[in-house]
Amino acid sequence: MGYTFAEIAFTDTVKKVQEAAGSRATYARVEAGGNRDFNGFTDAEAAFIAARDSFYMASVSETGWPYVQHRGGPAGFVKVLDERTLGFADYRGNRQYVSVGNLMTDDRVSVFFMDYGNRSRLKLLGRVSIIAPDDAETMEKLKLPGHAAPVERGFLITLEAFDWNCPQYITPRYTMPEIERTVAPLKQRIAELEAMLDKAPAT
Repeated sequence: MGYTFAEIAFTDTVKKVQEAAGSRATYARVEAGGNRDFNGFTDAEAAFIAARDSFYMASVSETGWPYVQHRGGPAGFVKVLDERTLGFADYRGNRQYVSVGNLMTDDRVSVFFMDYGNRSRLKLLGRVSIIAPDDAETMEKLKLPGHAAPVERGFLITLEAFDWNCPQYITPRYTMPEIERTVAPLKQRIAELEAMLDKAPAT
């Protein structure tokens, strides 16, 4: 676990719960080790994010309610702009604007990137800047080529901390492109065998 993530996430109350559950000593050793993860993303995190086609983002409303939103797009729609900054274009959707409204009063978010097939999960904490569509230079970095939907704004997430979660209880799931790549050799082999049968002499 990244030390900075633990420093933010492990409030005094969380530590009390850990103490009662018997896990506090383990996490205290993580914190005492001083392995501060904050030089930012490494190549491993950047590559993982670039390969994702969706993520989950939690914000908090002005009344204190959490709100989790799913975001999806082609792989690479979330851009790793530098070792501390992620960005993506916000295309017009159902026009509820719950996340946008929440971020106007509290810029903090928690984000989960999931790779279900490989049972991997990267979670991060960050602060969001909302980019107006007339900021052409920034928006050009965030847009997806050929995407027809109107872009309403951009989001830049400045990283505060990240952590790789353990794979326990992540149920493997696969996208259609992943399934198609896996079964393609099987389909090819079936086609070859069928062709052989067609050419075989009748008995």
